[in-house]
Amino acid sequence: MADNLPSEFDVVVIGTGLPESIIAAACSRSGQSVLHVDSKNYYGGNWASFSFSGLLSWIKENQKTDVSDECEDWRKLILENEEVISLNKTDKTIQYVEDFCFSNQDSAEDVEEAGALSKLPVFGAAGAEGAAQESEKECTPMESALPGAESWEPGKAAGSDPASATEGNDTEITSESGSSHNSALGESTLELGKTEAAPSETSAQEPKKITYSQIVREGRRFNIDLVSKLLFSRGLLIDLLIKSNVSRYAEFKNATRILAFREGKVEQVPCSRADVFNSRQLTMVEKRLLMKFLTFCLEYEQHPDEYQDYESSTFAQFLRTRKLTPSLQHFILHSIAMVSETDCSTLEGLQATKKFLQCLGRYGNTPFLFPLYGQGEIPQCFCRMCAVFGGIYCLRHSVQCLVVDKETGRCKAILDHFGQRISANYFVVEDSYLSESTCKNVCYRQISRAVLITDQSILKTDSEQQVSILRMPPVDVGQPAVCVIELCSSTMTCMKDTYLVHLTCPSTKTAREDLEPVVQKLFNLNTETEKETENEELEKPRVLWAVYFNMRDSSGIDRNSYDSLPSNVYVCSGPDSALGNDCAVKQAETIFQEMFPTEEFCPPPPNPEDIIYEEDELAPEDSGFNNSPETKPEPAPEEGSGRGSTTVEQEHREG
Repeated sequence: MADNLPSEFDVVVIGTGLPESIIAAACSRSGQSVLHVDSKNYYGGNWASFSFSGLLSWIKENQKTDVSDECEDWRKLILENEEVISLNKTDKTIQYVEDFCFSNQDSAEDVEEAGALSKLPVFGAAGAEGAAQESEKECTPMESALPGAESWEPGKAAGSDPASATEGNDTEITSESGSSHNSALGESTLELGKTEAAPSETSAQEPKKITYSQIVREGRRFNIDLVSKLLFSRGLLIDLLIKSNVSRYAEFKNATRILAFREGKVEQVPCSRADVFNSRQLTMVEKRLLMKFLTFCLEYEQHPDEYQDYESSTFAQFLRTRKLTPSLQHFILHSIAMVSETDCSTLEGLQATKKFLQCLGRYGNTPFLFPLYGQGEIPQCFCRMCAVFGGIYCLRHSVQCLVVDKETGRCKAILDHFGQRISANYFVVEDSYLSESTCKNVCYRQISRAVLITDQSILKTDSEQQVSILRMPPVDVGQPAVCVIELCSSTMTCMKDTYLVHLTCPSTKTAREDLEPVVQKLFNLNTETEKETENEELEKPRVLWAVYFNMRDSSGIDRNSYDSLPSNVYVCSGPDSALGNDCAVKQAETIFQEMFPTEEFCPPPPNPEDIIYEEDELAPEDSGFNNSPETKPEPAPEEGSGRGSTTVEQEHREG
């Protein structure tokens, strides 16, 4: 199909990261013809998720140092009145990749991944339907669905429906019929205490010993994100998923707890009203002080006299004036506001605290949701929407250059690796595709990332199925705080009896230098052959496997920093170091409105009942089959028994 593409489109999008995928979906939804290409053989770019074998291939690819220059015969196809903006053929956004194995390497070279095909695995494919179904049998997902009701009572928290099933995770998109696990999302009214899994009967005091060969064999159980993020329950991305009905392509799980690291120990932070009053780690006086301060933060704009004198101070200094105990100050600063102790102003801290509190209770007792099968599902959901409305997708499709008209200064076409010229009115390019000459004046930041596979949770409780977020204060002066997200097997991101831990911070050095001190504080890095002498090391979760890498942060770069960029070419950034996805959504909406100022950004899809078919067309219900994205599979009796659930479509019709 790639060498027979149409020669004209309204919009050409290069790169399948989150901002590009949102833009492609918005353009396709508004009636524009869209070509969406990516030189990689997986969706998502630096937002992608990999199986374990896929991640090993990605690591090997990014550890290569010698890259041969390709032939530039395509330049003969450029006319005299045209000039070109060359694009990168290789991704240079990943640096200093180091991986380590701490578990017993028992002849893992001869072990094959369960269910793997004889050919090389496609990057980003999270697993075949059969593997996903087996995964459901072993680890029942506890999804949190996007609900219709937004109100909450302080003592209650929405949970998730264990009966809801996920049909699979095959995410390559070619046409409308390519949409998968099209499940209706609804809000479950089960209380949080009922959603947490009961202690496993097989779990003993000591964790099971996991070997490297087991990790390789169960590699398809893993969905490992390159970028670690959570979704704020009242954030821009959740609002967009609901509004556009893209949420029907994904399922979510609540982050079940927020942790703090204080005095060398990890402890759970009470954040909802019920958590505060049920907490045994706070005195009655501390509970009252905390509730009084959090109530003030929710309506701080109405009481400017209480913070105006401290606007030039840091948030940490402001907290010291509020008669809060040191432990409460630590909880608020690092686990609720999640801001810097030295750089965050009072107003920024109050805004962050208010945002946290406003997100509480919408879907659970924390403000955060995590997509089942990993963050890489979200870009693919928007790609599905684009494909449903006629967008064309080509992976493994390199673009040699942008062709610019010398007279007008506008980009008129792209030239692909087949030598085909494809014209368009607008072009959207992910930053990593731009050449060094175009980006010579751009100053990039870096993100330090680490991914660990561990044998137990950093804070053991009766329930093994916990999704935890921990913000580690800076280890040394001048070092950034580190965001730690720990995922359990019910998120469909790791195999049973293991945890997947993501660490993220803005880079000051290499990722290993930035993050290894934090890893050493939280985990046991000894291999099985080494003798552990200290009891503290025995109590810590043991790291089975780890990878460190630095990723380029191209967010927040001014358009004028790029050299000689035509006015109809728009640049999307890669992931930033923030916990949420607001930057990507804002960027996508801004670019879309610049291209099509009169069009609505990702409007709700049409109601199937309102579609009028012409006489010569066959209505879907008369044809015997229907590929419409609104079609939902009939739930099995046990799947349809979720109490109080309501679909996202109903939310919009009622709201």
